[in-house]
Amino acid sequence: MSSEVDNSRRRFLTAGTMVVGAVGTVMVAVPFVKSWSPSARARTAGAPVEANIGKLEPGQQIIVKWRGKPVWVVRRDDKALATLGKVTDELRDPGSDESKQPDYAKNEYRSRKPEFLIIEGICTHLGCSPSYRPEITTDFQGGFFCPCHGSTFDFAGRVYAGVPAPTNLTVPPHYFVSDDVILIGEDGVA
Repeated sequence: MSSEVDNSRRRFLTAGTMVVGAVGTVMVAVPFVKSWSPSARARTAGAPVEANIGKLEPGQQIIVKWRGKPVWVVRRDDKALATLGKVTDELRDPGSDESKQPDYAKNEYRSRKPEFLIIEGICTHLGCSPSYRPEITTDFQGGFFCPCHGSTFDFAGRVYAGVPAPTNLTVPPHYFVSDDVILIGEDGVA
């Protein structure tokens, strides 16, 4: 018997085993790493959405779904805009200093264009969905009312003092793509 060992065959078998092991590791790792990526459904849920506002008449509201939340687009009429300055003394945070909104919406109207309000339709108290109340009466200057616990908001989504909601309604990032189309979910350009 020969005591010589065929080193070339041993190297070939070792290299072959390493290659098969590496390929196997990659085959196992790829699905594992892919599972960290958000699904197509999750990417779509967080994606910006367009809304056509061309047919929205003054005083009307449409609801757009973005990230699983209702986003209200309200075209305010002159009467609604006139109430904003009248109710300032009755509001908890009239300057929107404690509320969530982009810098371009930190104004009396809480919007890029005074005529349009784009706001998340979720009460800041317990997450209920207030209702749009466009009628202006001596008791209520119009805006939004949450029937669950009685929180009220003006036509800019600013919360009145003395109600359970702690902050104004949230203004999502948005911009006007054209006069008739808005994009909700991105700040974009003015």
